[in-house]
Formats: sequence, C-alpha cells, structure tokens
Amino acid sequence: MFPSAYKAIIASLPILLTIFLMAGLMWPAKKAMPLTWALAAFLAFSVWKVDVIRVLAASIEGALGALNILIIVFGAILLLNTLQKSGAMEVISKGFYGINPDRRVQAIIAGWMFISFVEGAAGFGTPAALAAPLLVGLGFPRSAAVMIALIFNSTSVTYGAVGTPIIVGVRNAVEGILPGTANIEMFLFQVGLWSAVFHLVVGTFLPLLAIMIMTRYFGKNGSFREGWKAAPFALLGGVAFTVPCFIIAYFFGPELPSLIGALIGMPIVLWAARTGFLTPRNVWDFPQNNKKAGETKTSQNHNHEKAISDETIEKRKISLSLAWTPYLLIALILVITRIPAFGVKGALQAWSISWLSILGQQGVDYTLQPLFLPGIIPFLLIALITLFLHKMSTKEAVAAWKTTLGQLVPATVALIFAVAMVRVMVQSGINRTGMESMLLTMSGFTAHVAGNLWPLLSPFTGVLGAFISGSNTVSNLLFGGFQYGIAEELHFSPSIILALQAVGGATGNMIAVHNVVAACTVVGILGMEGRIIRYNLLPALIYAAATGLLGMVLIHL
Repeated sequence: MFPSAYKAIIASLPILLTIFLMAGLMWPAKKAMPLTWALAAFLAFSVWKVDVIRVLAASIEGALGALNILIIVFGAILLLNTLQKSGAMEVISKGFYGINPDRRVQAIIAGWMFISFVEGAAGFGTPAALAAPLLVGLGFPRSAAVMIALIFNSTSVTYGAVGTPIIVGVRNAVEGILPGTANIEMFLFQVGLWSAVFHLVVGTFLPLLAIMIMTRYFGKNGSFREGWKAAPFALLGGVAFTVPCFIIAYFFGPELPSLIGALIGMPIVLWAARTGFLTPRNVWDFPQNNKKAGETKTSQNHNHEKAISDETIEKRKISLSLAWTPYLLIALILVITRIPAFGVKGALQAWSISWLSILGQQGVDYTLQPLFLPGIIPFLLIALITLFLHKMSTKEAVAAWKTTLGQLVPATVALIFAVAMVRVMVQSGINRTGMESMLLTMSGFTAHVAGNLWPLLSPFTGVLGAFISGSNTVSNLLFGGFQYGIAEELHFSPSIILALQAVGGATGNMIAVHNVVAACTVVGILGMEGRIIRYNLLPALIYAAATGLLGMVLIHL
C-alpha cells in the first residue's frame, strides 16, 4: 500500500496532466481531455484495481451526462446565432448608444449589466465575445473593451446559462459521493444561495474595481482615482444586480439569478444613466489614439459602424422591443416552468429517459428529462419562434444552425471526455484494494496539509479550473468532488465550500485562456492575450482573495 502522500500524487495525475497540457502547452480542451480521461481510466484499473467493466460503465455515464450539458449549450448558442442573423443583436447594441457620454458609465451599462444578462441567457463564453465588439462600437479602445468585457463576465458566471455550472457541473461532480440520505436538489440550492451571498458582498464592488483599473491603464493620467470618482454610480450598478441576484437565489434557486437579476437591474441602471442620478460630475473619456491601449477607433469609423447598424435595422425593420422579445419570452418561460406553484414543472419532469445500473454496475446511472432541459424549453423553442417573429429567411435560419453545429463540435469532444474522467475518478471507490476513490484520496491529503486555511484557498482552486478549461461548469466538474471531500474531511459546510469553488470558477473567467483568445479574436487584436491576462490578473486575485476571506469568516463562525 502506498503512503498517503504518494497515493494523493498518483490520484491527482489526471488533473495535473490537464493543467500541463492546457495551461503549459496551450492545448485545446478537445485534444487534452481524451488523454486525461485515458490516464484516469488506466490508474483506476491498474492502481485502484477497479474492474474494467466498471471503468467502462463510469465512462459511459460521463459521456451521457455530457449530452445533458451539450443540449443546453446547443440551445443557448442557437438562440444567440439566430438573433445575430436576424439583426436583433445589432438593434440591441444600437440601443446602448447615446445613453450617457461618460465611458465609466457606458462600461457599467454595456459591460456589467448587459454581460450579466447574456450570461444568464446564453453563457458558455458568449457574453464577453459579444460585449467586446459592442464596447468597441461605442468607441472604446479594443484592448480596453476586451479587458472590461472579461472582468465583468465573472460574477454572473456562477449561474451561467440557467444555472448550468451548479445544476449540471456541481451535480455531476458530487453525485455518488453525497450521503444516501442527502437531497441533492436541496444541496444544489444551498450551493447557489451561498454563492449569491459571496457575490452580494464581493461582487457589488466589482464595477468600481473594473472602472478604476480601466482609468489606470487606459486613461490619460493613468490614475485609479478617476475611476474612484464614479464610485456612487458604480456601486449602484453593483447593487442593482447583486441584490436581485441574491433574492432570486434565495426564493427560486440557482437557475434564474443572473438572468432575472440583470433584467431587474438593467432598467435601474439605464434610468440612473439617463437622468444623471449618481453619475460623475465630469465626463471621462479615453485619450485619442491611445497607443498603450491599442488602436482607438476614430469617430469616422465609429459613425460608419453606426450607419451599418442603421441600414441593417431599416432592412429588417426590427424595433428595440421586438429585438428584446425573445429574451423576455425566455425569462417568462423559465419563471413559469421553474416555480412549482404554476403547476408546469412537474409535467415537464414527468417524462424522463433513464439507464440505471449501466452495464450491470450498481450506482452507475443516467437520467435525461428532455422537456425540462432549458436547451429545449425555452432555448430551442424560442429560437424557432424567432424565425417567424423576426421574419427570417430560410437561408438565414440555415446559417444560424450551421454556425451553431460548427461551434458545438469542439465542445462535444471536450465535454464528453471531461465528464467521463470525473465519473471514473468518482466511481473508482468501488475497487479491490480497499482504497478510497481517487477524488477522496486527493481531498483527504489536501485537507491534512491545508487544514483550517482551506476556505481561503478554495476559490483559487475554482480559478485554476476555469483558467485551464475556459468554463466554470468544467471547473466545477473537475474540482467539485475534490472540494466536497475536503469539506467532509475537515467538517466544514460542504455547501459553503462548493459555493467558494463556484465563485472561484466564475472569477477565473476573467483570465481563462480560451475566453481571452475568443474576445481578442472578435475585436481583431489576436496576439495581445498576454497583456489582457496581466491586466485582469489583479481583479481576479482580489475577487478570489476577498471571497476566500469571507469564506473563512462564515466557515469558522
């Protein structure tokens, strides 16, 4: 029998390989995850002495579990692509012009509020890639636009597209290791609620932190103070999202906080910006032709972009209210189908497809509830309705589907093997050696080393997961079981520790390599990823450290 330290190192090899391949060699997830799954399967069979049939069954369980995620991804991205092809996103973008000339105010409206809404509706890396060009269109330097979009695409990411990082990511990570008497739905509810507590306290200050960094790196005077002067409006923007987010998490669970929170907060912030309520006295703008910031679009280019938008809108004849209608319908349907009082939730959950005891292995199960998956209702449903609502041509509809399917291919490979690897590590507890599962082996040793300091370190584990994978859902999948094991070992609240993981994973979105590359690509500054990560490292570390300190207080109280 190996000493505990060696066992822990061996058990962590799949995770270490993931970090090495993706963060070190910069491999995409679709190349790295098959290898890490293969290593996990080999270790489970050769070291933990798990039967081959169980390793295979666990891999099938993971692959099928990935299907649930992919259905959500498909529906969310299809809706976004449909709205882009119809011209609705151009109309929505144009709606942000002329609200307030102050760049600090614009960043909070088009960055913080709009990104939070898109994250709640679509998620999966789309918000920053969508908001960065919008900010460039408003006149932001391209690197400033990417930096702001990525910083703001964080707080709302804990809930992602209708709660996927928690409902799917955390669920798949802890299923099979929760005590038999535990109610997993209540556990996920608690994880979502504690996450909202952390964001309420820490996330409220993110808009202020972001604009202070913006004025420091991209202002004429290079000063944090110029961002600080907009503190009243920034804090209003923070509260306008985080308070509704907390209330929704408290009453309804982890599916709706980002979507509904942003829908409630956005009108408040827009009203304040239009009326001048709490806005800065002096208008702040970027210096012209800011070379340090990257190329700034000239007013001529800016006007040209607006003219293009005007032509698109005129041709399609989509009003601002009609452009927003699909998103409003999504919010309405989600509320109706997720709140039991309406009587729809049970009906949608009634039809399920299950495969229990896969390949005869007890405890290795899969269940799909097609009608209750948000990828189908409401995302796919509303995408189809939008074709008629926005009077789209067959060519435009086909283009939206082709684009979506093309985007789905790399995500499919990565998710299938990522979830399969996690399920193999979870199921490795049923073996002929008497050892605990690979995840619990890692957790036990880490708990012994970190001890009572773990709540402070827990968010950084989430940050690491998102940094290497570009996804909070995958971060929760990779480290959720590990975090749960540490919580149990140290007798900490598992729901608080998993909330620290979920908040850390959201924070890691600021510096996630995949997201940085995507956002830089869409605004045409590919090659500046290193600079963007350096800009965003400070707010990411501050957010994670503040969350960890708050976690220490809550845990030890």
